[in-house]
Amino acid sequence: MSRSVELLNKRYLKNIKENPNLFIGIELEYPIVNLEGKATDGEVVKDLFRYLPSVMGFTIEKVDDFGNPIQLLDPVSQDTILFEVAYTTIEFAFGKAESIQEVEERFDFYMATIQNKLGEANHAIVGCGIHPNWDKNENCPVAYPRYQMLMDYLNLSRNVTKSDLHHFPEYGAFICGSQVQLDVSRSSYLRVINAFTQIEAAKAYLFANSEFSGADWDTKISRDIFWEESMHGIYPENVGVNTRLFKDEDDFFDYLNHSAIFTAERDGQTYYFYPIQARDYLATPEIQAFTLNGDEVLIHPQEEDFQTHRSYQYQDLTTRGTVEFRSVCTQPLDRTFASAAFHLGLLVHLDKLEAYLRTAPFFTTFGRDYKSLRRQFSKKMLTVEEETAIVEFSKELLFLAEEGLEKRGKQEMTYLQPLKEELGL
Repeated sequence: MSRSVELLNKRYLKNIKENPNLFIGIELEYPIVNLEGKATDGEVVKDLFRYLPSVMGFTIEKVDDFGNPIQLLDPVSQDTILFEVAYTTIEFAFGKAESIQEVEERFDFYMATIQNKLGEANHAIVGCGIHPNWDKNENCPVAYPRYQMLMDYLNLSRNVTKSDLHHFPEYGAFICGSQVQLDVSRSSYLRVINAFTQIEAAKAYLFANSEFSGADWDTKISRDIFWEESMHGIYPENVGVNTRLFKDEDDFFDYLNHSAIFTAERDGQTYYFYPIQARDYLATPEIQAFTLNGDEVLIHPQEEDFQTHRSYQYQDLTTRGTVEFRSVCTQPLDRTFASAAFHLGLLVHLDKLEAYLRTAPFFTTFGRDYKSLRRQFSKKMLTVEEETAIVEFSKELLFLAEEGLEKRGKQEMTYLQPLKEELGL
C-alpha cells in the first residue's frame, strides 16, 4: 500500500464504527436576498449574526478578521449557524439527530426568528439553489482564511489555458446545497456509495433547483457545471458523480488517491496551489504556492497536509464515520426535508435498493454511465421517452424510500409527500 493511500485510509476509516446507531446530520444552505431586487446588504446580515446570540442562546464560535461573528453554536443541540463562503449565504449545520422531526422543530424556530429580523430590513432567506441576485452581489468571501483561500484557489481558473473551465470562479459565493449525512459501518459504506451513485439521474430529476441565468447551459442543475468545470474538477475523481462503482475497499482508495490536494498550512498561514493528485503529492519535491496576499512561496509537501484533504464527490465518505450526500440543490422552503427523508428511507432499505438496481429497466434503456445520466436527466426539456422512464424510476425509488421510513417507525413518511405529488402518486 502506498504511503498516500495509508494516510487516506487513516483519515477516512478511523471513526467508522462496526455497528453504529443511525443518526442524521443535515446541512442546509440558503441565499439571503434583498426583497427589493438589489444586492444583499452585508451590514444587514452581519447585524443578524450579532443579534442571534442575544435571543437564541447561541455562543459565538468564530469571528471574521474584523471581529464580526461568522459562526454561532448552540451548546445544547450542537447546531451551528454560519456563513457559507460569502456574507450572502447562510448555512444551518444541525447536530446529529435521531429523527427528521427533531431537526425540523429547531429549524422552524430558527427560521421564524431570522426571517422576522431580516424582514425589518426587507431581506429574507429563500429556497433556491442559486442566489437570485448573484449578478448584483459582490460575491466576495467572508474575511476568514479558509473562505479567502477557497475563492483565491477557484480564481486560479483564470490562468488555466484549459479552455473548458467556466468563467464564474466566484460561484462559491452564490450556489447553495442541501446535504445529509448518515452513519455507515465498515461493512456497509462502499455498498451505500455504490447504490446511491446509481440513482443520481432520479435525484437530478426530483431535486433540480439551480437554473442559471448567466450562461446558456441546458441544465436545471448548474451546480454540477460550477463544480465540475472549475478548479475543483480538474481531476474528475475529485468531484461529482463517481465515474465507476467500486469493487472493494482497495479500489475505492485507489480512486480517492486520484483526488486533489490544493491547500496546506505552515506556521498558522494558509497556502493554496494548483491541484496535485494525492498519489503524486508526497513525491513532489517542492510546490509553488500562494499566500492569501497573492505572494508566491515555495513549500515542501508534508504528510500532515493529508489532514486537510477533502474531496467533493456526491457520495462522500467523511472523517466522521458517515457518508455525506452532496448532490442536491437547496430545495424550496415547503420541501426542505424531502431530500433527507428520501436518502434516509433508501439507506434503511439498502438490501432492497441494491436488489432493485440490479435489474432496473431504466438502465436497460439508458445504460449505466451514471455521471452522464445525471447530466441527461437534469436537462430543461426531456423527450417523452426520457420523461416516462425517469418518472417510473423515481416512483420505484420513492416507494422503497417510503417503505424504509415506515420500517423505522418514526412517522417520517410525510416528508416525501411533495415528491409523491410531483410524480402524481
